[in-house]
Amino acid sequence: MLLTLSNYKPTWQDRVAPPGLTHTPQPDKGEVSFSLNDMETFLPYTKALKDFLAKYDDEIQRDQMKFEDCGDEPAEYKNRGDLESDVGIRKACRFSRALLGPCSGLTDREFGFKEGKPCLIVKLNRIVNFYPRPPTSNESIPEEAHPKVQPNVIPIFCTSKKEEDAGKIGEIKYYGFGGGFPLQYYPYYGKLLHPQYLQPLVALQFTNLTLNTELRIECKVFGDNINYSEKDRYQGRFDVKIQVNSL
Repeated sequence: MLLTLSNYKPTWQDRVAPPGLTHTPQPDKGEVSFSLNDMETFLPYTKALKDFLAKYDDEIQRDQMKFEDCGDEPAEYKNRGDLESDVGIRKACRFSRALLGPCSGLTDREFGFKEGKPCLIVKLNRIVNFYPRPPTSNESIPEEAHPKVQPNVIPIFCTSKKEEDAGKIGEIKYYGFGGGFPLQYYPYYGKLLHPQYLQPLVALQFTNLTLNTELRIECKVFGDNINYSEKDRYQGRFDVKIQVNSL
């Protein structure tokens, strides 16, 4: 039986749920709370962001044998051969931190926290040989998110979880590659064949949150093979509580 098992692909992948959507920083209880005038309160968040983004530094991605440019526009899946082929180690698409704009940590080492405009970095969790499919219709997508639907991108959209918070969230800015997760970063070939793989990222910046108020925000990705589960609050979505205190 062992001879029939693949080194590269989970045997029962047909039972794997759609990918989780996770964010950094991801504190205990999913609550991001800090004070504008006390750097110590947001230091754990900015440290988590710096540590997470370190592997996206440009100098780490320079090796032409391990990384390649995959275009500066969202494109179709990057097929690097079958999992069981003898191609061996696959190259990874480069992903520059600079794409994350003011949330990259390159120009603002505080990631907006000092000004009360915090950033979150979002990623789709890795699933070997998974091909996320963009939505083919707008039926399941909130009307205000329709402009985010475009070819070759898995769109992400965030909004207030509670109706009464709708006017307190302010503008959310999205930074990254096409404002979502572009298809040329898929599929992922697993740790053995794709050791340098970098997931595409989306940065969210909350630019005008109402101060001294706990706000609950939900973010979702949309795709034909991405759905949600009441048993797993990170499957294709997450919600986070954010509170920015003025003192």
